[in-house]
Amino acid sequence: MTASTWNRNFSVDIESESALDPELDTLALGRRIRHLRKAKSLTLDDVSALVGTAPSQLSLIENGKREPKLSLLKSLARALQVGVDDLLGSEPPTRRAALEIDLERAQRGPLYEALGLPKVRVGTRLPMDVLESLVGLQNELERRLEEQAATPEEARRANTALRQEMRQRNNYYKEIEQEASKVLAAVGHDAGPLSHHRAADIAEHLGFSLRFVGNLPHSTRSVTDLKNKRIYLTQASRSEHDPRSVLLQALGHYILGHEAPTSYANFLDQRVATNYFAAALMMPEKSTTEFLRQAKAKREIAIEDLRDAFAVSYETAAHRFTNLATEHLGVTCHFQKVHESGILHKAYENDRVNFPADHTGAIEGQSICRYWTSRVVFEQMDKFRSFEQYTDTVNGTYWCTARTERHSSGLYSLSIGVPFEHVKWFRGRDTKERCQSTCPDENCCRRPPAELSSEWFGNAWPSTRANTHLLAAMPTGAFPGVDETEVYRFLQQQR
Repeated sequence: MTASTWNRNFSVDIESESALDPELDTLALGRRIRHLRKAKSLTLDDVSALVGTAPSQLSLIENGKREPKLSLLKSLARALQVGVDDLLGSEPPTRRAALEIDLERAQRGPLYEALGLPKVRVGTRLPMDVLESLVGLQNELERRLEEQAATPEEARRANTALRQEMRQRNNYYKEIEQEASKVLAAVGHDAGPLSHHRAADIAEHLGFSLRFVGNLPHSTRSVTDLKNKRIYLTQASRSEHDPRSVLLQALGHYILGHEAPTSYANFLDQRVATNYFAAALMMPEKSTTEFLRQAKAKREIAIEDLRDAFAVSYETAAHRFTNLATEHLGVTCHFQKVHESGILHKAYENDRVNFPADHTGAIEGQSICRYWTSRVVFEQMDKFRSFEQYTDTVNGTYWCTARTERHSSGLYSLSIGVPFEHVKWFRGRDTKERCQSTCPDENCCRRPPAELSSEWFGNAWPSTRANTHLLAAMPTGAFPGVDETEVYRFLQQQR
């Protein structure tokens, strides 16, 4: 690694005791403090006496596991006889310091986690040649994986970046909430389920007319004619998508001022924004938050109650809960949508749950631990009520509530989970169901039990079901997967 890597920022350090300032590189800061301390032949105890902080706390700071307050940073600068800017400098003091930071970062990253290797203690006793070799091996492995990456890698990276942004925001987008509130106020809706009639009123308020047709292009859910301000929707009697949501998403592009996407990341940002906008209209922030606060006061929060109160799907209610739970209730949480095969399709977290990830940090397409609630729920006979379970994981104990829903592509579980400290607010906390997961340890559930392996290893040859979508290149065009010629011809026919 070059010295320029010194200035890269981390938004969250999974081993820290608290969230880090996204503008501060705590690893770089810690190494610089250690270098300056040793240059003056000071021990941790010496500096501790000068700044009035325990040596153990200073050790955490030097190891990049804690962000010092500004007052402590100033005290450290005085004790080391340097300016604060010297502590925050962008250049590493030594080649070794830069390598140590690179190795620390690598060991905290998803690639190292996926390898399942023990972590190396990065300290002064680690020989320089070993340090050089470990960092060099990590860089070469990353390079080769990048070379092997297929076109879908762009989508996976975009999803990973978006999920990181959602985590930083606690999945709450104030600017979209404000736009939704303006629209709802304009049509006089402030509480209760948003009816189809009221959704049509919103379209009319914005100057759009609606057309229901039976020949909508197969690759679309709706088509908006911006020239004549018409929105075309399908007349299909059976649909996996709420017609209100489809209409409101189409209007969302208009309200939020979207232009033709310039990249897949831009396309994904727009899709998430319009989904959020539609949910904020069907489940207004003010009334939904009040509903949740009342449920919290009674210690009776339940996603199915939220679903029923606003006449939306369970998935929409679960997503909306993640939008508001941390911002308004102070509850951290995670969401999962998992296929019956165990493959993770969608997820969100701000509670440090350890979702499986590949070397880029992408979670889509990964297998969820078979002992998590999102997998165990498939085994339950009672499909009418939600299933609750406690799961002891390497990152702590989580309580989750889950349901299954069938789609054209199979059966899916939808689950909301919270750390043990927040379970007191939820209905179903008295469940006796409990599992233990040691993932990402492969002995947890990724390797067959020893007795089965001894019986069948070398005597079984399964014929796999090919997931061809995993091999396909990303669709081209501004709107991935949409045949623009088909759309233009459709609009031409409607004239």
